[in-house]
This record gives sequence, structure tokens and C-alpha cells, in this order.
Amino acid sequence: MENGRSGGNGIQHRDFPGVSDPHVQQVVRAAHEELRQLMRQRADVMKRIGTVKQTIVGLANLFGDEILSEELLELVDRRSGGRQPGFTKACRIVLMESNHPLAARDVCEQIQKRLPPVLLRHKDPLASVTTVLNRLVDYGEARTVLRENGRRAWEWVSDPERSRLDSAEPEISA
Repeated sequence: MENGRSGGNGIQHRDFPGVSDPHVQQVVRAAHEELRQLMRQRADVMKRIGTVKQTIVGLANLFGDEILSEELLELVDRRSGGRQPGFTKACRIVLMESNHPLAARDVCEQIQKRLPPVLLRHKDPLASVTTVLNRLVDYGEARTVLRENGRRAWEWVSDPERSRLDSAEPEISA
């Protein structure tokens, strides 16, 4: 924290006791580092969850959903109960079951084919899908790739090691 920085109400932070105390600064630095470390761990866990979910979905695609328990069907968002999955779940399902990166328009089309009522609640489904896909990237569940035409596409993260490289160099895909 910088001395003299102003809060939203015009009060200078240097006016608060402890701001210049080195022990307080040490605690803040330690908490900051722990938070960064936990955020990295969360991203790694989310990527691993994505890999395991994709494996289970692949097995269900090969052998049928009946090999999965009700609990497992729900965990991989394939439960066929009366309630339609939410918008984010629908995007997850489409990405997870695709074997190649999809443009936002492709995800929209897949949702329209499989779960049309989900799109009815959205004024601009393409914008909503793009927003959700970008959030899935933030969560570490998906990654963005650049196609040869320069347009973005998204894919489910199934390889935690490769996903570490995604922010450094975008992939080129057809």
C-alpha cells in the first residue's frame, strides 16, 4: 500500500494507524502471496476436474449414459431430469463433448439443436455465449485458441500441462 493514497471517500490512507508499520506490511504481503498461491491451485484443480469430466463424458458417449450413476450424471451435467440445465452448464456440455475448438456461433448452434429452451431467455444469445465462454477461460475450464482466419474459438481444457501455455502463446487451429 502506498502512503498518501486516497480512499474513495477522500481520507488519506496514511491517516490510518498501522499503515506504515512494517509488521502490518509483512502480514499484507504474506496474505497476498497466499492468495496468489491459492488462486493458482484453484486453477489447477479446475483444469483437473475438466480432464476427469471429459474422460467420463467420453466413456458415456462410447458405452451409454446408463454406465453412470445418477450422481455422476449430475456431476458431469448429463442428468436427463425434468429441469433444463442452466446456460453455463449448456456451454460446458457443448465444449466438453466437442473434439475440436468451437467458435461462439458453433456453441450457440449446438445449444439450439440440443437445448433450445435455454436460448429463449437471452436477447442476444451469441453475446451471452461469448460471455460465458470467456468466464470458463477465467475459471480455467476452457481455453481460447486463434483460428487461421484470426477469429477466436474455445476448447475444453483436458490437458493441464498444455493449458499452462495457453496464455503465453495462442494456438493456431483450423
